Amino acid sequence: MRLGVNLGYWGSGNDKDNLALAREADRLGYSVVWAAEAYGSDAATVLAWVAAQTERIDVGSAIFQIPGRTPALTAMTAATLDSLSGGRFRLGLGVSGPQVSEGWHGVRFDKPLARTREYVSIVRSALRRETVQHEGEHWTIPLPGGPGKPLRLTVHPVREHIPIYLAAIGPKNLELTGEIADGWLAIFFAPEFADDLLGHLRTGRDKAGATMAGFDVVPTVPVVVGKDLEACAAPLRQYAALYLGGMGSREQNFYNRLAVRMGYGTEAAQVQDLYLAKAPRDAAAAVPFEFIDRTSLIGPPDRIRDRLQAYADAGVTTLSVASYGGSLEERTASLRFMVDAVESAALAG
Repeated sequence: MRLGVNLGYWGSGNDKDNLALAREADRLGYSVVWAAEAYGSDAATVLAWVAAQTERIDVGSAIFQIPGRTPALTAMTAATLDSLSGGRFRLGLGVSGPQVSEGWHGVRFDKPLARTREYVSIVRSALRRETVQHEGEHWTIPLPGGPGKPLRLTVHPVREHIPIYLAAIGPKNLELTGEIADGWLAIFFAPEFADDLLGHLRTGRDKAGATMAGFDVVPTVPVVVGKDLEACAAPLRQYAALYLGGMGSREQNFYNRLAVRMGYGTEAAQVQDLYLAKAPRDAAAAVPFEFIDRTSLIGPPDRIRDRLQAYADAGVTTLSVASYGGSLEERTASLRFMVDAVESAALAG
């Protein structure tokens, strides 16, 4: 099991700390550093900045928003980042949600599975430096009846194959991920519920005539090291409440639906009710401790070491650390601890 680090969103006031974390992860031998985007900083600029100041660690988008970029632009960005980083870029994609897609990008959130399938097909074609031509439900390239002509990417990526990851939560999206992607970006991953999730991925792999060998399962896992479990869970409550309650509408919140499938239907509804009623603190307090504990690595070092085995047994191939330790020193210590924990548990890969 390899290690990654997820820096989250840029522009929250701790950007210098995040860069220091990326450099430390590079020094420690972490496999990849991920950056996210919503409707603030864009991930591509952040990754170019990080890549320029690291040496070995891969840089990955978690995620580039599909409604925010044409497939051709994504291919251009991926090829450029791969070239600038010396072959260290990983392309993570996702459809975002209806609120961001329609409210920020002005793109209808319709038929996300078909849209993703077409998008990935066009991106792969462009990255193979083929002359891009596509006739589909969502994209027609080039447009007919005009001056446009089929074009080929002029930039040469360092690698022949840039790995593509999809952020997926629902069963059908997981199946699609297994079928067309090289890896899965997971959130709120609990080893106890992994069989169902990975079962959908395997169905997709079967469709593609492939196995899970070489397929990268990458959950982002919050890590807080400390003696008091409740104190360790405290900084994760607001994060969980934001996703379960505020990421989407009452009718369309994929994270809330995931919690329901995991058996937390009553609690997830309460968190959402409180968050939508503009009571985020109460929503955070309503997040079940068990949900946080199952989807995070919290507590004393020995407890976390023991818990790591469950992630490996569940099929995780790259565990992406989201450090919530407070100060830069504490977050850096968490990165160092995770290296030691994986090695001492004989899980390093």
